[in-house]
Amino acid sequence: MLPKMKVVLAFAMLALAFGLQPPATAQDGTTNDNQAKTLETGTFHGKVHQTSGRATIYREANGKLVLRLTDFKTSNGPDVHVILIAAKDADDDANFLKSKTERVELGKLKGNEGDQNYKIPAGTDLTKFQTVSIYCERFNANFGTAPLQKF
Repeated sequence: MLPKMKVVLAFAMLALAFGLQPPATAQDGTTNDNQAKTLETGTFHGKVHQTSGRATIYREANGKLVLRLTDFKTSNGPDVHVILIAAKDADDDANFLKSKTERVELGKLKGNEGDQNYKIPAGTDLTKFQTVSIYCERFNANFGTAPLQKF
């Protein structure tokens, strides 16, 4: 039994040393591995608030949609949200409240750096909501935008 534990520990140490990671897990504990189908993806742009990274929408095996932000980085700010907007793209100075652009709220930004997942409400029309925006509600400011394209 002791030799087996040593082998398991040795493999764990090798995995850590070489940066191997287990499959990504969503906030609700579901695994987004090979069973998830990539539907759309796009890269963020933003000049006033430097925003970078990738936004990807996946359909999980259970049919639910998830937005995953990877290698994500943006400015820190108050009351920042992740939204889908009914537009092909948006400028840094876009004010979605003033322009009455339709949007789907995905939740408050979980952090201004790093990978993160957001549930997309059932019935969301992805042919209509084609862009991900990082939007500051307090100042009606678009921090960054990722236009999505079919994968």
